[in-house]
Amino acid sequence: MNAATTGLAAGMALGFAGYFGGFWAFLLVLVLGAVGLTIGLAVQGDLDLRSRGRR
Repeated sequence: MNAATTGLAAGMALGFAGYFGGFWAFLLVLVLGAVGLTIGLAVQGDLDLRSRGRR
C-alpha cells in the first residue's frame, strides 16, 4: 500500500469517527492511529526507539 492510499484510508477513518462518534471518538481514533503507526514503524525497522536520547 502506498502513502497516498494509506493517507486516504486514515482520513476516511477519522472522518467517520468524527461524524458518527463526535469529537472524543475522533480524538481516540487519532491517538490510537498514531500509536499504531509508531509501533508499525518500529517493527518494520524504520524507527529505532533505542537510540533516542543517547549519544
